[in-house]
Amino acid sequence: MKILQNKSLIIFTALFLMMTATRSHHFSSALHLPDASLAIFFLAGFFIQRILALPVLLSTAGIIDYLSLTLGYTSGWCVSSAYWFLVPTYAALWFGGRWYAEKHAMKLTSIMTLGVTLFVSTTVAFIISNGSFYTISGRYADPNWAEYLERFAMYYPSYLSSAFVYVGATAVIYIIFKTTPIFTTKKRIIK
Repeated sequence: MKILQNKSLIIFTALFLMMTATRSHHFSSALHLPDASLAIFFLAGFFIQRILALPVLLSTAGIIDYLSLTLGYTSGWCVSSAYWFLVPTYAALWFGGRWYAEKHAMKLTSIMTLGVTLFVSTTVAFIISNGSFYTISGRYADPNWAEYLERFAMYYPSYLSSAFVYVGATAVIYIIFKTTPIFTTKKRIIK
């Protein structure tokens, strides 16, 4: 049990560090990685059993955003009354990760389940965050379906691809750790 708690703490720390390293700039550039927050919430749902991880990561994201704004790393364009919709946005990803954790098996078919679950979770998250921003942020004078679909087509691919890249890279590392003998054998005592 204690080993499981230590693994969860290590994983949580890695996710926390990944968020602090990538969230402050939100968009990638030559100097910055793209925001990993979507993947982080999904992975936290998969790896960390306790729901307490969700509000802690939500608070972390809020603090990082606040610091990014006050220190001038990002503009305040995205901060509006719709900002609070990031809570259900990230919760959709976290619960998607939790759901997948219950279905996960070290089988090839599990990769398909992972892909579909991540696709659905990320799509729901995008609709919540993008839809709420478009409709209630006050940034668009006359919200309409044609403009929303145009913005959907513009932003959805990068939203989806960043989640898939980070979760895919993590899945590869996870498979290596789970299948490589050096990581899976217990230490032997030489007599």
